[in-house]
Amino acid sequence: MTRHLISLEDIADTDLRDIVRRAGDHAAGRTRGEQPLRDAIVGVHFRKTSTRTRTAFSAGALRLGGRIIAFGPDDLQLSTGETSQDTGAVFARMLDLLVARTAGDPAELRAWSACGGMSVVNAMTSDEHPTQALADLATLTDRFGRVEGLRVLYVGEGNNTAAALTLALARYPDTHLELRTPWGYGLPAETTEKAAKHAAHSGATIVERHDMDDLPADVDVVYTTRWQTTGTEKVDPLWRERFEPFRVTPDLWTKNPDALFMHDLPAHRGEEVDAAVLDGPRSIAFDQAAFKMYSAMAVLEWCLTPEAAL
Repeated sequence: MTRHLISLEDIADTDLRDIVRRAGDHAAGRTRGEQPLRDAIVGVHFRKTSTRTRTAFSAGALRLGGRIIAFGPDDLQLSTGETSQDTGAVFARMLDLLVARTAGDPAELRAWSACGGMSVVNAMTSDEHPTQALADLATLTDRFGRVEGLRVLYVGEGNNTAAALTLALARYPDTHLELRTPWGYGLPAETTEKAAKHAAHSGATIVERHDMDDLPADVDVVYTTRWQTTGTEKVDPLWRERFEPFRVTPDLWTKNPDALFMHDLPAHRGEEVDAAVLDGPRSIAFDQAAFKMYSAMAVLEWCLTPEAAL
């Protein structure tokens, strides 16, 4: 059986929790020395820049005994006119798993996954960043001992990271996610609809507003992302004026003195977040980055060793 992770919608609730739990096992050192990916060949194909995700999957595969082949944006014959379908057919005959960041339409990854014989992992498409959400869930579990019942305030663009976070938290009982996004830069309607279905089943609450008035108190986490998402450009010349009220500043901790701060990184201090927050005592952004590797390891295992219980 070949498993793929192209969207969080592809995996059951039990698998989601198993991956998060296994990431915690890796972080705690309980799996040190295990090499379930021995001799597996993992392709790492990134068309867009990446520090954390690319390093996480590369280091994670090596730690689990796998071997990696890395492809840059201009290394493949795609750049000379070969079709994406032909490229996928070749990948499927040579690789056991492909980790790919296209920052484009996920349909390409789904076409590659249909070639058979090779697992495909989405390292970020335009609509969703599923492995980031898994790292976020593992980070929350490490810090709070649970995800259930946590209150999260997300401030910033309703981008692919926000979409994945929403789809993930909506599946946990009694979680409350409040998103404050600039008008015109909110979550896609499709994401909101999917999250609402999960929330109706789990008892989670998802709220989105386009202002910074009447912010919730006593949240457990304040989360933001970079205003200019990798691989995208904003056509509105005044977009920075729209985003300015959504900067994360120390003032947000007036009502939430015990809240932790999370950021998927990279960060631009002075834009989406003040340096005093990112580098302050409530920030766990760099610990969150470390969990990218642990969750990547769990995803690789889930895809390549489905016969083994995580």
